[in-house]
Amino acid sequence: MIPRIRETSPVQSVYLRFIETLKQEGFAGDLNPDYANRTVLSTDNSIYQVLPQGVVYPRHIDDLTLIARLSQREEFRQVVLSPRGGGTGTNGQSLTDGLVVDISRHMNQILEINESERWVRVQTGVVKDQLNAALKPYGLFFAPELSTSNRATIGGMINTDASGQGSCLYGKTRDHVLALKTVLLDGTVCDSQPANDATLAERREQAGRIGEVYRALDDIERDNRELIAAKFPKLNRCLTGYDLAHVRTDNGEFDLNSVLCGSEGTLGFIAEAKLNVLPIPKVAALVNVNYRDFNAALRDATELMKAGPTSIETVDSKVLNLAMNDIVWHSVSDYFPPVPGQEIKGINLVEYTADTQDELEAGIKRLTDTLDAMSEADKESTGRIGYTVAMGSGAVNKIWGMRKKAVGLLGNAKGEARPIPFVEDTAVPPENLADFIFEFRELLDSHNLQYGMFGHVDAGVLHVRPAIDMKDPKQEKLIRTISDKVVALTQKYHGLLWGEHGKGVRSEYAPQFFGELYPQIQKLKAAFDPYNQLNPGKIATPNNDSELMAIDGVVTRGQQDRKIPVQVWEGYSEGMHCNGNGLCYNWNPNDAMCPSWKATRERIHSPKGRSSLMREWLKQLGERDVNAVEETQALRKQWAIARLPERIVNTIGKKRGHYDFSHEVNTAMQGCLACKSCVGQCPIKVDVPEFRAKFLELYYSRYLRPLKDYFIGSLEYMMPTLARVPWLYNGLMKPAFMQKVLAKTAGMVDSPLLTGVNLDEALREAGARYATAENIATLNAEHKTKTVILVQDAFTSYFETQLVLDAIKLLKILGFNPMLAPFKPNGKPLHVHGFLKSFAKAADNNARMLNALADTGIPLVGLEPSMTLAYRSEYQKLQGDKAPKVALIQEWLAAQDVTDATALFGKSGYKLLAHCTEKTNAAASIKDWQTLFAALGQELSVVDTGCCGMAGTYGHEAANVETSKKIYSMSWEAVVSDSDNDGKLTATGYSCRSQVKRLQDTRIPHPLQILLAAYQG
Repeated sequence: MIPRIRETSPVQSVYLRFIETLKQEGFAGDLNPDYANRTVLSTDNSIYQVLPQGVVYPRHIDDLTLIARLSQREEFRQVVLSPRGGGTGTNGQSLTDGLVVDISRHMNQILEINESERWVRVQTGVVKDQLNAALKPYGLFFAPELSTSNRATIGGMINTDASGQGSCLYGKTRDHVLALKTVLLDGTVCDSQPANDATLAERREQAGRIGEVYRALDDIERDNRELIAAKFPKLNRCLTGYDLAHVRTDNGEFDLNSVLCGSEGTLGFIAEAKLNVLPIPKVAALVNVNYRDFNAALRDATELMKAGPTSIETVDSKVLNLAMNDIVWHSVSDYFPPVPGQEIKGINLVEYTADTQDELEAGIKRLTDTLDAMSEADKESTGRIGYTVAMGSGAVNKIWGMRKKAVGLLGNAKGEARPIPFVEDTAVPPENLADFIFEFRELLDSHNLQYGMFGHVDAGVLHVRPAIDMKDPKQEKLIRTISDKVVALTQKYHGLLWGEHGKGVRSEYAPQFFGELYPQIQKLKAAFDPYNQLNPGKIATPNNDSELMAIDGVVTRGQQDRKIPVQVWEGYSEGMHCNGNGLCYNWNPNDAMCPSWKATRERIHSPKGRSSLMREWLKQLGERDVNAVEETQALRKQWAIARLPERIVNTIGKKRGHYDFSHEVNTAMQGCLACKSCVGQCPIKVDVPEFRAKFLELYYSRYLRPLKDYFIGSLEYMMPTLARVPWLYNGLMKPAFMQKVLAKTAGMVDSPLLTGVNLDEALREAGARYATAENIATLNAEHKTKTVILVQDAFTSYFETQLVLDAIKLLKILGFNPMLAPFKPNGKPLHVHGFLKSFAKAADNNARMLNALADTGIPLVGLEPSMTLAYRSEYQKLQGDKAPKVALIQEWLAAQDVTDATALFGKSGYKLLAHCTEKTNAAASIKDWQTLFAALGQELSVVDTGCCGMAGTYGHEAANVETSKKIYSMSWEAVVSDSDNDGKLTATGYSCRSQVKRLQDTRIPHPLQILLAAYQG
């Protein structure tokens, strides 16, 4: 049974009318009242889940003014509006049961860069890393640093007054805001920047909402200066929302931006920002100090600060160990060598930056002289057990990248109790931090909770994330217990609960913190938002008739997730633990993570989005007593034809517009390229292709499949036969009119053509043989040690046969005896499209043959990354230890001694374009290519590229062609077009080489073919 959602409620009707009115009055952006968009935006990086009534994506500032004006009509004054940027908040800041206004999709342009005056003007949907990439050619950067910098928007940073690593030197976001353009709720546009008294007087007299807010803020600040000074702590991280303490600047000017920064969308829509930018430090280094005790690392930070570093970040052993088990560790392991007899339980990352190398080295020396002079007694008292120095921006960025990812990795702890953010944002004076954390840990230990810690010890901020299973009602109650006690602790140590991640739902504690100043905060909210429509319940209410949200009064994800049966939760575990950290919203087009998100900018087409939809779909099934796992098991016992009548009826109903939430889920799943970048790069290891396949299997038990699925799924089986008559297959596929017919009937375009090479004959001519039991039996012991078996895949064997022959030829040149495994379908295309029953049969048949070959002691290697890596992912999940062990060819070659052949190769330099699955799920294997090339006297650099957009057959499916081309244009196109790269590029993936040929009519060879061409013997 597939779930359907309930009928439209009266509240939903108001929002639908509001959305329809927006459309009628010329709203230019996107309007999404659909359940899928609402579901995906019901979560952020917090513990909460609040279903909005709709989502709108304004295209420009006029759309924002239209939204604001309409909201003030009496009929729409119950409409709630919540601005949203990257959705990375840990406190539910942008969650709402009203209308989400997401500016990140369209309002993300960098409008102006003024190099000489060092400022930039941007729309606030711009991502921080996007901005810094644009500023880099000018030698400038936007300083406030965040662990979420590759997806956090400038608007989100302003609204939470964000900061992070390096804040002691660079300050917070508000310290870099020069001017803001904000749409107020009466539809007026407020341009704000520090104003002298004369300008302030003019603003006070201005009509409308602008005059109201200036009068209110000026009166509040003037009448309550002593109280404000007493209530706002003198901390580097003095984030409290509505920062009254900084209304007057150091030179006495009046700055409305002090309250807009940190306002969390409760005062207006911040549409544009003029920001101060700084020169990029020319040189950088990290001194990585290791400790045997985490508390020792905290206490030592004060001493390390005396050496004058730029910043100090602390990571505990839990976070460090999670990083060590992730692919990110390959890039930084050299800087954290094991210490004999000692276990590292804490590290301080001490950063130095400077404009000259001499200045940098002098700074480092101040610290290392102290560290080197330690006596054994000093080591005992400080807990230090050694240090390393990472010199240069490249090394430093790798370590910061590890630290950033490690934050997300906390969510991937084993078990159902996962470290979660709900008290992770405390700030206390740095000198009090160690004692504060000691009591904090005692509190958590008293409840037998595990936890992870990381943070900014130089600023007195440490992020503590206790591990709680929010699906367990008893554990859920600890949110209140722990939060109340942590609030008391922060007050004891003269700190506050909100250090840098904003208030959100934790605004509940604002009246307790502000005391008699809180009514003044309410007056300010009322001046901006008299009807309490902008993100209500956060920071302040406009009057006492409205209430702030309570930390245990908002629906949590755990409350929704517990509606999913345990068996189903475990059966679909690949998508259940997404914590909303949003790493999949990565802005960088040269990063492989989720190409469908980058191309569409639609959040349903992201791992987080697809995971959210899967959980909602399973929850709805559970509410109707449908167990998806049991349903699938029953399905696999039936003949496919048994459900044909039902599928036909349901498909007719679908075409007639019958609503089924499953269709929205299916739309999101169809957009996935199955590249598996999410598996390698998501800190939670969300595996979209795996749960996508399970969904498709069940979905198509209810609805008819498109013909293309059967074509793709059967291709591996047809290839051996079709290869005998290539003229027939190519004759059908090549003509333009046939391409049109195929696009219309089968949904396939640009189908690749068979090479027409008879592999059996070519193999004999190459002096190689198939790896049959008879042929292997003829090998003597010495010959057998040099033998390697090449495992076939349908793509290279039939569409790129010459590569197979070239690989054999090169292996022979290198002194090996290559044999070719008999061809059997790998089954991966079946898995991708949800033919899981058929995939299981194919995998079992193929594994039996490959395991028999492996039992001979001869290594198995594969050429095509995605097909080869299926043996350690899809096969592994299905077969466990019985899955065949097939190495990527470079993994095996890099471990062999090929130096005897070095003199046979000419010297040259090449650039590697790696396959997405390969570089995200077998990251170390990219270095293996470099190792092999270096051993043969060649230079090989790795080009940072995103996805090519082909991904197996994805780019050949008619529905995906335009998206495929857009993905390619975002990264690969410029690299291939660069004349400096002529003759130097090499690509490991068949899909990638095929896409380059299709879109740019350029042939890029495989790395083995590059080496073969360099052979001079």
